[in-house]
Amino acid sequence: MTLSLFDQFMSPVFLGIPLIVLALTLPWTLYPTPSTRWLNSRLLALQGWFLNRFTQQLLLPINLGGHKWALLFASLMLYIISLNMLGLLPYTFTPTTQLSLNLGLAVPLWLATVIIGMRNQPTVALGHLLPEGTPTPLIPVLIIIETISLFIRPLALGVRLTANLTAGHLLIQLIATAAFILLPMMPTVAILTLVLMFLLTLLEIAVAMIQAYVFVLLLSLYLQENV
Repeated sequence: MTLSLFDQFMSPVFLGIPLIVLALTLPWTLYPTPSTRWLNSRLLALQGWFLNRFTQQLLLPINLGGHKWALLFASLMLYIISLNMLGLLPYTFTPTTQLSLNLGLAVPLWLATVIIGMRNQPTVALGHLLPEGTPTPLIPVLIIIETISLFIRPLALGVRLTANLTAGHLLIQLIATAAFILLPMMPTVAILTLVLMFLLTLLEIAVAMIQAYVFVLLLSLYLQENV
């Protein structure tokens, strides 16, 4: 039973070729491309409005030096949302349930924010490792703790996204299995279970969008500290 539950998170392979590459490139083909017309379609107008509002709210506390990251943050959030939402479809694979992929996204971006801080304002960047007013005997201990917390940030980013999506997929599969087993024996209970699964699916849609936003929001907060 344990193996069958977690089989859905294994990267599919066809003729020895990992299909995770196809799953990662598929979302780019679904985005509407800008047209040469003066008036855009409703879908393009909605997409433009959403990206504008998102970048305004995300970059509001960041100074002008960090606004160069607007395109990267908007593209990253839209990409992660697409991967999470496509993974909720039946017989599909969710690449963002793989910790290696999430760490591959989190570590380079976190490292870029740290390098920017060390290059532009090294004194301020190193000052985050020691809070102001710290008693002298606690200085070595606090420096070690703050350094560890700094290096844990990308791991927390990747694990948070992986754990939330994996837990949601497991719950949906467990409830669907229970409804399938209960249908011939207790139809009423099975119908109630299906209603619960429908509500859980709506919750997972919200989680798929919220986790993508949280991922990018935390990256912007890390950038704010170093810009």
